[in-house]
Order: sequence, then structure tokens, then C-alpha cells
Amino acid sequence: MDFPVWTLIPFVLMLLAIAIFPLVPAISHHWDRPRNQLLYALALGVPVGIGLLVTAHPELVAHALIEYVQFIVLLLALFTVSGGIVLRGDLAATPRTNTAFLAVGGVLASFIGTTGAAMLLIRPILATNSERRYRAHTVVFTIFIVANCGGLLTPLGDPPLFLGMLRGVPFTWTFSLIPEWFFVNALLLLSYWALDRRFHAREKPEALAMDMDNRRPLRLAGAANLIWFAVIILAVAKVPSLDIDAVAHGHIEGLNWVPWRELVMLTAATCSFLIGSKKIRFEENQFSWGPIQEVGALFIGIFLTMVPALQVLRVAAPNLPLNEITLFLFTGGLSAVLDNAPTYVTFFEMATQLPGDPRVADVPEMLLVSISLGAVLCGAMTYIGNGPNFMVKSVAEDGGVKMPTFLGYIRSALIYLAPVLLAMLLLFIADPLWAKALGGAVVILILVRVVRHATAPPPQVLGRSARAAEPEAPPQI
Repeated sequence: MDFPVWTLIPFVLMLLAIAIFPLVPAISHHWDRPRNQLLYALALGVPVGIGLLVTAHPELVAHALIEYVQFIVLLLALFTVSGGIVLRGDLAATPRTNTAFLAVGGVLASFIGTTGAAMLLIRPILATNSERRYRAHTVVFTIFIVANCGGLLTPLGDPPLFLGMLRGVPFTWTFSLIPEWFFVNALLLLSYWALDRRFHAREKPEALAMDMDNRRPLRLAGAANLIWFAVIILAVAKVPSLDIDAVAHGHIEGLNWVPWRELVMLTAATCSFLIGSKKIRFEENQFSWGPIQEVGALFIGIFLTMVPALQVLRVAAPNLPLNEITLFLFTGGLSAVLDNAPTYVTFFEMATQLPGDPRVADVPEMLLVSISLGAVLCGAMTYIGNGPNFMVKSVAEDGGVKMPTFLGYIRSALIYLAPVLLAMLLLFIADPLWAKALGGAVVILILVRVVRHATAPPPQVLGRSARAAEPEAPPQI
């Protein structure tokens, strides 16, 4: 089926709104309301849906709406269950402790989602570092590792990977990305540890003494919700859902109409909400439905407007210079400035039209690796690349942390994240021997910086009176 190029316009307008409207002061306070986001999404999505019905493509509308429901139910379930768990306590805010927090978050992100892991850990991270002056770099690396790069190993980790599973990628396929996951997160953790060691040395002695005096053991409250997380994980891995293609073409009957997987996930979320502690959820975690309402409002527009856009791109794919490297760069570049979920789907569908074996879900496996890595890892390059990024930033600012501006954050990502991703691209994706050698050289430069940060004397060492008069400003990381 052929769609004219102009049918891309609603999809482009949808993505541009997500990327630009939050950054325009005159619009942002209106855009922040889920109701207005829903109205905008429906204004673009409903005409597309009607057009598809009129042109005799009801199966495409059915496919998009069913996939949207499956996507939102997973996010809703993970979001609801994570809101019932809290880590209480205040550990010593040493580089070792902070690095351990991020390492644990990088593992959890793949199993409870980047949103769940980020929301679970950001408050105890802030509480642990509350006596320290230099905290912005810790929040930035929390976004890098916990809210993005850690979520690479399962479809639960990041929305793009779940959309891949809905398109036929096996649940366990993402475990094949363990080498890239370990490489990226290990280098980021080393970089963070060295940087935090440097800033820890700049802290006022009295602040560090107060931090030691205020230590409290770390305790997990609401642990019963881990059972519901396990139920969700098993549901995604083992419980069948609707066969989207069979529904779209009217080839389904009987109990096959029952979306068993989504019912199990909704049951787990409901049990967590009704049985769990209201104090933990609403007082300690300050739980609200706002973030999931925002996701639900925006993605109904994305899923509908994406239908003709994907068909146009599928036709164009064989004529584009798409290979392992360009797909990583294209997917990653767009994931950095747009939402990474629709970006993943866009290039996934384009890759189905390209030759190559072996294939996974009708995509050449090496190309699927590039698309998956680009979508998940590069979503950390800006505040708008992945939903949890802004959520972590907002919680940190509410906690008194002066976070970098939009461009300041990009600067930090270019300094610390981009070299790690470049090294991964050269070592794991590119084939030529010179690329492997260049990747090794980039790793050496990263490690040299780690050693320099870890061993160099703290910058601008000040006397006690000068430190006391030093203004409260975020560190330049």
C-alpha cells in the first residue's frame, strides 16, 4: 500500500510538539496539562484514523490501537507498583556509596523499567547527598545510567524494547546485548566514581562531618510490591496476549479475544494500589497519576499518526544508506531529541525492508542490535530523549538541587556519555580493524580521564573561610 509523503505531517507535528513545547515558556505551562496534551494528540490522530478507515485500511487502525493499549498497560502497571516501594535511610555520601546506588539502579532498570528504577532510587540518592553541596553531577549520571542505559536487557527496561517485543522480538533476545550493556554502564560508573571523588574533596569539612553524623541504615519499605513486579515480569515473558495481526484481519475467535497478559498486569497493579501502604505511596513517594496520564495522552496521538508515516518509510527504506552504523546514528540521533519509543518503531519498520540474515522479527539481527542500542542509550543525550529524564530532573529540583539547563545537560552528555557511546559503536558495531583500534584508543582516553579525576587535587582548593563564602551553584561537570 502506498501513502503520499504528506501523510508524514501529523506524525512530525506530534514529535515536534513533544520536543519543543516544553521548552517554550509561553506554551509550556499549558502543555504540561495532560488534558491539553490529549486534545492536541486527538486533533492530529483522529483525522488520521478516520482517513485510514475511509481508505479501507481498518486493520491498520486496529493494529495501532491494540498495540497502544498493550504499551500503556505495561507502563501503568510498572508505574503503579513502583510507587508503593520506598528506600528509607541516609548513608554516608561517599563516592563508593553513590556509585553503588547507580550500579544497583543500572541493574534494576532492566527488570522494573527505567521509570520505576529512577523513581525508586532518586529520593534516597538525594537524601544520602543532602548535606553535600555538589549534587547535580550525581543526578545527571542517574539519568544516564538508571533512567536510560541500564534498561537495555529486557523489554521491561525501556518502552522501545517492549514495542519491539510486540512486533515479534523474543523476550530473551535482549539478553544478547549484555556485552554492550556492561561496557557502557561500567565506563559510566567509573567516570562517575572518579568525578564524584573529585567533587567530594571540595566539600566543606563540616558538611562531611554532618553527613557522617546523620547516617541511618537503608531499609526497603513496601517490599511486598516486589511480588507484583515478579508477576508483571512473568506476564510479559510467559502469558499470551491478543494476536494483533489476527485481530486486525478478523482471524480470531473464542477465548483468544481475551488479553490475558494485560489482565494479569492490571490485576497486579490494582493489588499493589489497594493493598499497599498509602503513606508510602502518597506521602513518602508523593505519588500522582500525572506522569502516566501524560504518557497516555501523548502516545495515543503517536500511535495513530505513526501508521501512515511507517508505511511511507517502509517504502523509502531500500533507497536509503542504511547499515549497522548509520542505523545506530540515525536512531540514536533522533532518540536524543525526540521520544525514543516512536523512533525505535520507525527504524524497526524500515529495517524490515532490508536484506540480511539471520533475521529476528523479520529484521536483520545486526540491524536490530544497532536500532535497539541507539534508541535506548542515546535517549540519555538530552532531557527530552526519554520520559524518566524530566521526571528525575523535576524531583531533584524539588529537593533543592540546581540542575543544569537544557544546553548545560547536553554539554555534560557530550563530555561523559558521547565518548562512551562512540567507543561502543567502534568496538561492537563497526567491522573494520581500524575502527576497533580507534575504539580502543577512545577507551584509553576515557580511562586516562578517570585516573586524572580520581588522583588530581581538587580544583580551586579554598581555605575554610573562603569555602564558607563560596556561592551555592551547581558544579560544572
